[in-house]
Amino acid sequence: MVPAKNTKPNKSGIIGWFSSTIGQILISLFIPSITFIVLWQGYLFLQRAKAPQIVQVVVAIIWGVGGVALLYVVANWLVLKLPKTWSKRLQPFVFVGPAVAIMGWFLAVPAIRSLVSSFRDRLGDGWVWFDNYIYAFTDPRMLETFRNNLLWLVFGTSFSVGMGLLIAVLADRSKAEVLYKSIIFTPMAISFVGAGVIWKFIYTYKGIGANIQEIGLLNAIVSGLGGTPQPWLSLSPWNNFFLIIIMVWLQTGYAMVILSSAIKGVPAELLEAARIDGASEARAFFNITIPYIKGTIITVVTTIVIFSLKTFDIVRVMTGGNNGTNVIANEFYLQSFTYTNKGRASAIAIVLLLLVTPIIINNLRQFNKDRKGF
Repeated sequence: MVPAKNTKPNKSGIIGWFSSTIGQILISLFIPSITFIVLWQGYLFLQRAKAPQIVQVVVAIIWGVGGVALLYVVANWLVLKLPKTWSKRLQPFVFVGPAVAIMGWFLAVPAIRSLVSSFRDRLGDGWVWFDNYIYAFTDPRMLETFRNNLLWLVFGTSFSVGMGLLIAVLADRSKAEVLYKSIIFTPMAISFVGAGVIWKFIYTYKGIGANIQEIGLLNAIVSGLGGTPQPWLSLSPWNNFFLIIIMVWLQTGYAMVILSSAIKGVPAELLEAARIDGASEARAFFNITIPYIKGTIITVVTTIVIFSLKTFDIVRVMTGGNNGTNVIANEFYLQSFTYTNKGRASAIAIVLLLLVTPIIINNLRQFNKDRKGF
């Protein structure tokens, strides 16, 4: 007699499948996905809700922070339930994965769209291929922006880092170190737009006339010393240097704080041994301190160089790019929002990206080299 087949589901088989490696991996992906969908639907519900705005803001903050924390906790808990081999492989992606996905969505995707748009016409309807790039590298106005950005890069970075390093060394030897550093670092608390407004009052020029009184600080000083007031922001190419002074004023405090921290990390034994061997303070500084903080200097220089290449706020507020002060970022703004030429604006954005990328790559290589050496 043939026994009847058992038509009931095999619970041990289902449980065994869920406890298997593949099943646990699918669960570790499925549950965070469900959590993310629930969070997303919550945001959509807040958008459709007619509650007071302050209530929506508070709920959104609590929902967002708490939801993201819950998402990480659930994903991490599930990954830890996997076999150790898979757990070690997947756990880093639980924390790094969302950040990489967000950066990819907000950085990589727009960069690709800008690259495609750079080969199209001003309205994005037809293909013009390399015409926008030919404009970017041959038009006299664009060549002027490259020249000005080079001035910002060379002089702005050199003076910011140089003065930051000098002040860091001198302030560390003073009893009023905290006071001096606070004064130098204070401009960092001001936005670039705010700094532009402040310095615009300093450079203000009213003109020449019997009843005209200069209200600009610089021209007031010049007039008080018997000189002739000058339209400082119209004196090309010197007006570029007057704008670069603002950047130095802002960035010196940043460079000073970072470099001062690095200098304090130099072992005192090395400096004391150099002094015992007869080395002067200058020689000990250049042969011991500078090589020791080389990595920090490179990081500070890289940060300020990138800022120099993409500088926009100061130029926009002070001159609008007129009188020979235009820069790449401001030209991108003009092409995009004033002339409504999407193709040229995208090409300029890609050019700026290409200028910044080698600096970032070099900085990463230097960082990896220093880490391996350490």
